[in-house]
Amino acid sequence: MSKFLKTVHLSALEKTNGGIIYLLPDILIKAFTLITLTYLWRAVITGGAQTDMSLAQMLSYTYLSALLSDLLVVKTPASGWLSEGVLMKLYGRPQSVLGQLMALTAGGWMPMLCLFSLPMAMLAPLAGVSLRSASPFFFLSLLLCVLLGFAVDILFACLSIKLRNMNWLISRIRGAVVTLFSGTVIPIKLLPFGLDEAMKYQPFASLGSAPLSIFTGIADAGETIAAQVIWILVIWPLALYVFGKSREGMVSYGG
Repeated sequence: MSKFLKTVHLSALEKTNGGIIYLLPDILIKAFTLITLTYLWRAVITGGAQTDMSLAQMLSYTYLSALLSDLLVVKTPASGWLSEGVLMKLYGRPQSVLGQLMALTAGGWMPMLCLFSLPMAMLAPLAGVSLRSASPFFFLSLLLCVLLGFAVDILFACLSIKLRNMNWLISRIRGAVVTLFSGTVIPIKLLPFGLDEAMKYQPFASLGSAPLSIFTGIADAGETIAAQVIWILVIWPLALYVFGKSREGMVSYGG
């Protein structure tokens, strides 16, 4: 365990090798985007738009989605398996490859959580946003969301291994599909024509939408967590099986 914690530490340091100023553009973009979205939703809802969410719920949902964006839709360094040889490097170390991959990802979250998420959470009351969870099961749901997110990312990495030169295209498709169907941008609760009821049972809804919905109180915690557990039991064995089959197809630039 100490080796994986050291990997987390080194991965966090790597993100700040260029100094905090290097991260400043990303922090400013995230902050301005978040501020714009909160004012946008405030204007839409106070303007008379009919939604199944109150203004307070919508603001909390949007705000928390921005603060925890990296955790709600997990993206590991496995996407650079070909061009950067990430997975090939991990196989050269006496540790679990997937364990190292998770540690590298978790370490990469640390700088933005400390430099963006924490300060913006402290400023939430000034923006009129409440970050008080409607249910204590939010934290369990968030943990399940992260676990499922790793499995989903591994499956997409295996797809890119299979198709090789289409790695960039798969990454773009993955970003669009997961972002849309996970409900991190537009809450699934707001989908029209009964789509919200159908969409909440698909696996991507157990990512970002699940903990955010529990946090804001727009979903039943027991039902949502049960769906997350079911998808984890289905997708993780599938991801491990496909990953084991994909290893023989790995190549890397330079060898």
